[in-house]
Amino acid sequence: VFSSSCATYGIPERLPLTEDSIQQPVNPYGYTKLAVERLLKEAEAAYGLRTVCLRYFNAAGADPDGDLGEGHDPETHLIPLVLFAAMGRRPLIEVFGSDYPTPDGTCIRDYVHVSDLAQAHLAAIEWLAAGKPSLAFNLGTGRGFSVSEVIKTAEKVTSREIPLRLCARRPGDPPVLISDSSKARDLLRWTPQFPDIEDQINHAWRWFSKNNS
Repeated sequence: VFSSSCATYGIPERLPLTEDSIQQPVNPYGYTKLAVERLLKEAEAAYGLRTVCLRYFNAAGADPDGDLGEGHDPETHLIPLVLFAAMGRRPLIEVFGSDYPTPDGTCIRDYVHVSDLAQAHLAAIEWLAAGKPSLAFNLGTGRGFSVSEVIKTAEKVTSREIPLRLCARRPGDPPVLISDSSKARDLLRWTPQFPDIEDQINHAWRWFSKNNS
């Protein structure tokens, strides 16, 4: 079971993205994920190795019970960085691009809870254990939230004002990435339990508040 990424699609020609969408990555992260997907296809042709590629959209949240969460150093994910700004662990949050063709000008992403991703991994293992064929699955909620919406939701969850600075766009950032994850729902019987961005941020906030070091 391979943790792939929606970054393999690059800048979408149409939305929402399905597993049949053209894969044209625009950044090194997407290139490397796509390279492994192709290597796995070659491994199956040569050795019969069956695989499931799970194309995550934006992983978010933390264990709802507060036992597990992110601990990256350096941290690069938006929601933790926003919460660090709320906690005073960083002076502000930088918003890269406010002139995208989106309702508020900031990038839109499809956020999927880490607990839901874990359940998808279990379902993928069961799929392969049952002798079923190699497939790729999108994992997202099918709903997008902009960077500005994430910040405003975090202010609501934390009851704190979050300072921000508008910056230039970063190369390789598609304006919008939203999933069609119906294939995972239909074949893996996977249904996200925490699709709401407020729940995802709230779980992450509890984790970081508990582990503020």
